[in-house]
Amino acid sequence: MSNLMITTYLVVGATFALYLYIALKSRAKNTGEFYVAGKGIHPVLNGMATGADWMSAASFISMAGMLAMGGYDASAYLMGWTGGYCLLAMLLAPYLRKYGKFTVPEFIGDRFYSQTARLVAIICLIVASLTYVIGQMKGIGVAFSRFLELPFEVGLVVGMAIVFVYAVLGGMKGVTYTQIAQYVVLIFAYTVPAVFISIQLTGHPLPQIGLGGTLSGSEGVYLLDKLDKVVVELGFTAYTSQKGSTLDIFLLTMSLMIGTAGLPHVITRFFTVPKVKDARSSAGWALVFIAILYTTAPAVGAMARLNLMNTVQTGEIGAPEGNLVAEDRPQWMHNWEKTGLLGFEDKNGDGRIQYYSDNGLSAAEAALAKALKEGGDVTAAQAKADEAAAKHAESKFAGFGWKGNEMTKVDNDIMVLANPEIARLPNWVIALVAAGGIAAALSTAAGLLLAISSSISHDLLKSMLAKNIDDKTELLYGRIAMGGAILLAGYLGLNPPGFAAQVVALAFGLAASSIFPAIMMGIFVKRMNSAGAICGMLAGLGSTLLYIFWFKGFMFLFRGSGRPDKLCRRLRGFKLHQGAARAHSASGRRHSGSDGCGRCPGSLIPARDSSCHRQ
Repeated sequence: MSNLMITTYLVVGATFALYLYIALKSRAKNTGEFYVAGKGIHPVLNGMATGADWMSAASFISMAGMLAMGGYDASAYLMGWTGGYCLLAMLLAPYLRKYGKFTVPEFIGDRFYSQTARLVAIICLIVASLTYVIGQMKGIGVAFSRFLELPFEVGLVVGMAIVFVYAVLGGMKGVTYTQIAQYVVLIFAYTVPAVFISIQLTGHPLPQIGLGGTLSGSEGVYLLDKLDKVVVELGFTAYTSQKGSTLDIFLLTMSLMIGTAGLPHVITRFFTVPKVKDARSSAGWALVFIAILYTTAPAVGAMARLNLMNTVQTGEIGAPEGNLVAEDRPQWMHNWEKTGLLGFEDKNGDGRIQYYSDNGLSAAEAALAKALKEGGDVTAAQAKADEAAAKHAESKFAGFGWKGNEMTKVDNDIMVLANPEIARLPNWVIALVAAGGIAAALSTAAGLLLAISSSISHDLLKSMLAKNIDDKTELLYGRIAMGGAILLAGYLGLNPPGFAAQVVALAFGLAASSIFPAIMMGIFVKRMNSAGAICGMLAGLGSTLLYIFWFKGFMFLFRGSGRPDKLCRRLRGFKLHQGAARAHSASGRRHSGSDGCGRCPGSLIPARDSSCHRQ
């Protein structure tokens, strides 16, 4: 076992022991402590816990990765999530605390005098929260699979077990104090490597200043100018330039803001303070704690991208010796290749790795291979591949003998976790980052699971189905509901539809379209009635789910798009396959999807017998 592995196990193990100790010492004894921590959390501590609850795996692991790869356009996530919290703090938190309820569905049910509205709110909350938890499970699996060298599935199960113990035992009281410890861990884990790397690249100890500063020993070359120059020379769009339309960025930012303000697990945190005044104060402190990470993220993303480019492009672009020798690639690349989140392919056989924009050639070739394998529209895919190949042949990179981007997989979610390794920081810093990533995912997962549990045990069972149960029974049902929610979230997390921030964005969309409008209208519009609230929540939830199923597959179980054009192609491919089978049967030959029939689904061999498809 390497020194890094030993250090990582010690650091992560120590944080787990701390979380479990806090959970045991803060075990909830009644429903008030289980749901809202007895409404006795100090505003500063609650602000810290809110920060940990809010800064999930998407913030810690994925956001800087999106900024690293997306540049300017990815700042929509930064602005949307931060702005959304401001919206929540100013418009919702104090008013919801004033109502004095335990949960969001309870507020909606009482405000609109409708059990049906409460039930619809429960459904919206569970769907949004489960989707969000899937993103956290992806983050847990990524961190475990790399730093503890465990399979993604095993890491996910370990994370589920840890959450189960401290969330089920402690309830909101235990989760709150655990999240305070997790905030300390994750903020140190995020900022310490950023400080080291900022000093290394720019000489500035504050990453926020280093981002706009000059590179050390570069005679006045700014970091962002250098990054722009590097990526443009390799065919990518300038890092600081806007790629999408302003309207798209505005709408994405707005939807993320509204979704943030509608997240039930964050809203519930403002029910845990003693007074309405404390809710306002708590929101302000939470914004301070959140800002520490969110103002650091742009620097982490830019510096990670520059370090990655410099690792692969070691010399002059196009020079025979200008790229990293594959066999000499650094250990961090070997480590991440084992997880399947980083990969390369030597397409031109020169023994070196080329990382550049190949005009979509690699993506088109991958789409063609997928169409051939899965029975898609091979003709269209082949046409796109030919078009991309023609564009690439006209580029300067073809003149270098390059045959496509050879970094075939660079998952966004690895950028923050790999950054200390890329910069060759000490082992204890790398181990701290691992502990921080896991803490971020666990803290948010616990808050979400608690929101799901309380909506089932308190809003559904206690308030609607079994009104006569006592507190002890309700507490038991709450713990059982949380256990079931953990199992379901873990199962769905085994096959996430995208990287952590993508999945979280889907949850934000669900919250924005269903929960947020009902809460806002319920607080500020006296004429709003139950029929409007119910119809609005159902319309928002239904339309957003339709979008998700349309582009991401049904409940993430059937991967890929469910769009009619793809369904038609699949049906057409099935009919061709059936016709070919009958033709082969008539001729006395056994038919297989890959026995030489190039037009049948799954075939990779050109057709040799035209009679195969005469039907």
